[in-house]
Amino acid sequence: MIGLFLNLEIRNDQMAGESSSPATMTPFVVTGERVVVAVVVSRVLLSLPLSLISHGFSLFLLCLSAFLIELRAESSPLLLSRFSARRGASSGILLGAVTLPAVMMAKLVQLTRAISLHQAEQDELAHVTMQYWAASASCCAILIYLSVVMSQGKKNESSSSSVWLTRVSLTGTVLYGAACFVSLSMISHTGLNTSLKMVWMLFHGLAAVKLIRHLLFTFTSCASFGEALLVTSGLVLYFGDFLACTIAKICEKLIPVDLVSISYGIRRTETGIIVQGLLLGLLLFPMVFRFVLHIYERSLRKRDGPPRNCSDTAKSVLFFASLLLFMFVAVPSWMQFVHDFHQHPFLWVLTFVFSEPLKRLSLCIYWVLLIVVSVSRFYNISRGSKVERILLRKYYHLMAVLMFLPALVLQPKFLDLAFGAALAVFIALEIIRIWRIQPLGEPLHHFMNAFTDHRDSELLIVSHFSLLLGCALPIWMSSGFNDRALSPFAGILSLGIGDTMASMVGHKYGVLRWSKTGKKTVEGTAAGITSMMAVCYVLVPVLASMGYILSQGWWSLLVAVTATGMLEAYTAQLDNAFIPLVFYALLCL
Repeated sequence: MIGLFLNLEIRNDQMAGESSSPATMTPFVVTGERVVVAVVVSRVLLSLPLSLISHGFSLFLLCLSAFLIELRAESSPLLLSRFSARRGASSGILLGAVTLPAVMMAKLVQLTRAISLHQAEQDELAHVTMQYWAASASCCAILIYLSVVMSQGKKNESSSSSVWLTRVSLTGTVLYGAACFVSLSMISHTGLNTSLKMVWMLFHGLAAVKLIRHLLFTFTSCASFGEALLVTSGLVLYFGDFLACTIAKICEKLIPVDLVSISYGIRRTETGIIVQGLLLGLLLFPMVFRFVLHIYERSLRKRDGPPRNCSDTAKSVLFFASLLLFMFVAVPSWMQFVHDFHQHPFLWVLTFVFSEPLKRLSLCIYWVLLIVVSVSRFYNISRGSKVERILLRKYYHLMAVLMFLPALVLQPKFLDLAFGAALAVFIALEIIRIWRIQPLGEPLHHFMNAFTDHRDSELLIVSHFSLLLGCALPIWMSSGFNDRALSPFAGILSLGIGDTMASMVGHKYGVLRWSKTGKKTVEGTAAGITSMMAVCYVLVPVLASMGYILSQGWWSLLVAVTATGMLEAYTAQLDNAFIPLVFYALLCL
């Protein structure tokens, strides 16, 4: 699947005089973001045991291919002009393609240590192996698609060059496919099982291409290619994981013998199933509502004759009725089928919350008070324009620290569920805002615009999603075996502490800039790295006193913090999405 080597035609373009000279290309090829990505990938590859060599080889091919694609895209921007990417940002293809596979690779390294210590089962390793190849296949398929689009946009390509590039592309595809086959055959019982898993990876790739096309054409100018690539591969992985559980359950009921199972083979918790089903249900709901709206408008046309659209009032009634029916009947039924709940999943949630009412309800009251006070205060400040928008947004990062850090230490399982509920509320409100559902649509739109920046648009506001997801993902991914006590704190530390201090200190006291065109300063980056190390120095004894496993070396921690800080300084992508994942991957090693 490495047809991406088609982008080696950059060399031919330079020889034909279609791009700038090598001297002018040097600053373009070597950028700070690419150097940091190279350091992160090298750190991951050097940590691999011998059993993961095939995985490391595929990650290297993926990284090289994404690098070549990014060079081609940024040297000839018109080749991808059919897509409306976010303005003012680099393509970010390399960072977007490498981040999620690198995270899953780091998780594999961690699980390999656990198995050597007899603290984890082979089923869990097989589960994460499938996730790694699913994420990698999604990214590879998107890169191949972008490569094909750019090749079609190239009109003056010689036939001999096409033949040579086709051979290189075929070689890369065979090598990647061989690495994937070897890895999957090691966790399979039969050849049929291996073949089905290869088809499953192909399904992820095709779904990723379809989804990224939809995102780039529907939400124009809302994301760079790298951001869209990360979101697409993450959504396909998340959907595919739950779909695999559903298919495995169907196979279990229809075929008693495990001959065709593609299950990831790991036991799921009730909290994980509820959060996953809730979020996926809300992401699917716009399609359900569009179908319901279409049926209602067709019935109006049949009854009244001339075509007419649904009124705003009827649209609102249909929306909320469909939402309640879908989320409280259809989605819970799906959850119960997958996990065999003994009661309605939402009743299970109430039972879980009231199992420790004093702690958990007190935490909920604390969160509500903090949110109400902070949001009302910051909204009034934003309307008065007394504080610059960048500083106002960083106050929300600090608020995230105040909300999530105590809960992660004291109630980590409850925080998992709370993150899912908060994201569900955000998704529902964003759907209401986009569809302008009365009576909340317009007020929500005006309220959210008070906190947007250049990375948001009126079509889609992503900043609040990225901050919450950036804090939640490291915590969710740390479930199960975890011998790195700081890894669940990756999002809170990198966004709430490091990114906030870097922005505030850099904005007020920064003088030396990392680049002539960027706004990030050396002083801000130094403040971010220093503050993260200081908080880690305080947090480690606290975690040790609570019985957490502490095996992270200080030099390894320093490398992780420094690389994260440098990525924040150089990247033009949505840092709330990338920085926590990169920091988490480095902490797992």
